[in-house]
Amino acid sequence: MARLRVGIILGGMSSEREVSLNSGRNVYDNLDREAYEAVPVFMDLKGNLWIIPWQLISQNTTTDISERLAGEARPIGYEDLKEEIDFAFISLHGKYGDDGCIQGLLELLGIPYTGPGVLASALGMDKHIQQSILKAEGLDVPRSHVVTIEDWRRDSRAVKNNLLTLFPPPFFVKPTREGSSVGVRAVREEGDIETALEEAFRWDLKALVEEYLDGIEFSCIVLEDEGEVRYLDVTEIHPQSDFYTYDDKYMPGRCRKFTPPKNIPPEMTSKIGEMAVRAFKALGFRSYGRIDGFVLKDGRILITDPNSSSGMAPSSFFFEQAASAGMLPSMIISRLIENALAIHRGKKGPLC
Repeated sequence: MARLRVGIILGGMSSEREVSLNSGRNVYDNLDREAYEAVPVFMDLKGNLWIIPWQLISQNTTTDISERLAGEARPIGYEDLKEEIDFAFISLHGKYGDDGCIQGLLELLGIPYTGPGVLASALGMDKHIQQSILKAEGLDVPRSHVVTIEDWRRDSRAVKNNLLTLFPPPFFVKPTREGSSVGVRAVREEGDIETALEEAFRWDLKALVEEYLDGIEFSCIVLEDEGEVRYLDVTEIHPQSDFYTYDDKYMPGRCRKFTPPKNIPPEMTSKIGEMAVRAFKALGFRSYGRIDGFVLKDGRILITDPNSSSGMAPSSFFFEQAASAGMLPSMIISRLIENALAIHRGKKGPLC
């Protein structure tokens, strides 16, 4: 029998393209070659697609790859993707990858893929909208407030005064639609507000201002497996920095992670898992997702960042929690593919 051609889509146009490269490379390396044929598909900064050889996947950065595309890779048009792959394993992160854009293209082409559909992917990227939905579902989320770039440009003093009334420092400012802590700044005094907002507006037209949370951070992978939604072991996070920065997430030695948790009691861990499943369902996620949050010192559990996908580097939460459940990387990747195929076979119209 012919092997299923799995297109591993990596790179992309977002601030998280290097994270995507690490994810895609690891998926490529651990794909079961007896069941699947790996087809690496690189998206460059202009959104063009290329079929690339292993020699390019092994490069250190997306810039290194881009400089060699013309001589060593094969360009393909969007409309030709269906001739190259039978299934898409989406390893893109951030804008145009996690937000429904690539999902919409794959729906039009009739190619099944990992993760949720267009709407749920878009919700998974918009921190403000997802908080509104989770609150409506009775889940606890941080107190927050949205500042638009129009309001800031029109009357920055009024914006500052309002924020200081709503959130006595410290508090956080972040773009509404970015991941990997890109553009996130801590505000510890009034003088930090302008720098924090200007940094957030580099990445989006809206900034989410959020209360400071004092407690233990966690992350929980949720799987839709043979029609049942379940959670894996929860990971407890202790970053080296004051908050979980980009460097803490991706530089070796910058963060300690405990799976299962070291300082969160089992009964609390079970409650976290149940809340993660509720958040997954409330946002319409499919296939898999990653739900992040905090256990506060007063015992409350807050959902802070539901993600419709997850980083898949070797030391990621995804593989750490899968390992805790006894699954090798190749096993969990195969399970994601087979479950996604079943989900797409059962849909009516685009995946929602």
